[in-house]
Amino acid sequence: MIAQKVKAFLDENGVKYETIFHTLAYTAQTTAESAHIPGKEMAKTVVVKVEGRMALAVLPASRHVSFHELRELTGSNDVHLAGEMELRTLFPGCELGAMPPFGNLYGLDVWVDPTLANDEMIAFNAGSHTELIRMRYADFARLVSPRVAAFATA
Repeated sequence: MIAQKVKAFLDENGVKYETIFHTLAYTAQTTAESAHIPGKEMAKTVVVKVEGRMALAVLPASRHVSFHELRELTGSNDVHLAGEMELRTLFPGCELGAMPPFGNLYGLDVWVDPTLANDEMIAFNAGSHTELIRMRYADFARLVSPRVAAFATA
């Protein structure tokens, strides 16, 4: 089930979106395949810690986070993945690993790789491993105001 916090946020802001149901999947690339979404349009949300503060790195399912690039972008040597226990408390109402890219709803900064920003549409997990939300990237950017910077590798 889509996190109610995300659904309410989109509805309150009058955003048009599509809910896509798919078979159970735990990786963004498998989810994209299951939902018949191009891998470059499917966004995965990676929770990172920068100097002890949580942030979201949002990138295409077909790519990986370059921690070297994130360190360069943030000017910090202390950038690493957040731990599983931290994720459980940060995203109430979401299944572990199915976090939405709406950091503003959780008090987190959001970094988006430009390969996603160049797409008209974006699809992402929104709290569930069996449902996606698909919407215009422009609406996502308007609602979240992410920092767009290159940090993904093939």
